Amino acid sequence: MSLKKVLGVTTALSMLAVTGALAETLTIATVNNGDMIRMQKYTDDFTKKTGHDVEWVTLEENVLRQRVTTDITTRGGAFDIMTIGMYETPIWGKNGWLVPLNGLSAEYDVDDILPAMSGGLSYDGTLYAAPFYGESSMVMYRADLMKKAGMDMPEAPTWDFIRKAAAAMTDRANEINGICLRGKAGWGEGGAFITAMSNSFGARWFDEDWNAQFDTDEWANTLNFYKGMMEESGPPGYATNGFNENLSLFQQGKCGMWIDATVAASFVTNPNDSTVADKVGFALAPDNGLGKRSNWLWAWALAIPSGTQKEDAAKQFIEWATSKGYIELVAENEGWANVPPGARKSLYDNPNYKDVPFAKMTLDSILSADPNDSTVKPSPYVGIQFAAIPEFAGIATEVSQEFSAAYAGQQTVEEALEKAQAITDEAMEAAGYK
Repeated sequence: MSLKKVLGVTTALSMLAVTGALAETLTIATVNNGDMIRMQKYTDDFTKKTGHDVEWVTLEENVLRQRVTTDITTRGGAFDIMTIGMYETPIWGKNGWLVPLNGLSAEYDVDDILPAMSGGLSYDGTLYAAPFYGESSMVMYRADLMKKAGMDMPEAPTWDFIRKAAAAMTDRANEINGICLRGKAGWGEGGAFITAMSNSFGARWFDEDWNAQFDTDEWANTLNFYKGMMEESGPPGYATNGFNENLSLFQQGKCGMWIDATVAASFVTNPNDSTVADKVGFALAPDNGLGKRSNWLWAWALAIPSGTQKEDAAKQFIEWATSKGYIELVAENEGWANVPPGARKSLYDNPNYKDVPFAKMTLDSILSADPNDSTVKPSPYVGIQFAAIPEFAGIATEVSQEFSAAYAGQQTVEEALEKAQAITDEAMEAAGYK
């Protein structure tokens, strides 16, 4: 063998050794939502392009929040990438717990991220998490059942209309519930829904001096309306239903209406999973004529905990999973209706996506949600379905448990609100807000 060939083989082996040394196995914590499950099917594409392997830890929403919060606050180091949202990102970024997503490639085009998403995932102008998908909330309804009830869904319905329509569509004999809504305890589950709903009733978590506001008519009206409507027209056991439980009910044809995350639109219209795929219509989340709708703003996003030894590989994964290229990969294999929505401006400029029946309503819902002005009366916090303060998650988890107990008939609405007031005031005083 010539010296030239020997050197060539040696060089090739050296390159392989370097590649092997750089190859990492990333551990990623994520939520068990459909888009995240779908992403796991395409991980081989990432491995093929980078050489990095991925291990997934897929968890129910409440469990995910608990696990990643515990890990990052204790610097446990269990995960290289975490799936988090708009509540955690600015707080954790401020605390130095996340790696800034600086230096992303020109091809990635960070400026293409919708401002509502990049703003909510940044602290002091620095992006700390990249949105896998963005969402607001809206009404998804059975157009056939609405027609059968002799009613027409407005593009912007009121809560009174929703309640009347739910009653008209309810058919207990055939297991059709007029409306399915979250009641499950958890600040990001039923807590998120009822907080967003309360905004349209004129309620707020705190007044401008950080005093809890659960002892008000607005909160009593919200919970009494919700519970009354769900007892009239909701499914049995609604107090323990969250996103996934209601999705399953809707796909089985057991819900006339479902008000929840806009991202669910692709699941309820997918004929492979939904028995009512060709019967679904969409409308804005309801209001009460007070100037605030009951839609939220959220992104499930990917972030890197500081202290990871695999920062470069983690950034490569985040670029891959939240890129225009990933959207095209899903579109090519599963159709444009199934791509991750709500994150990139270019998606809504794409003529292929403009024909998707829920695209415009999703974007309109996202653009109408304002975290800086979410309540009828002035409030001191940023956020729609949450208050962006570190104490909120713990307080709201306890409050949501009291609400769910009221929905289940274990206590009255009045008792739940009294306990919510006491829980919140005590926690805020202990935290030094008062």
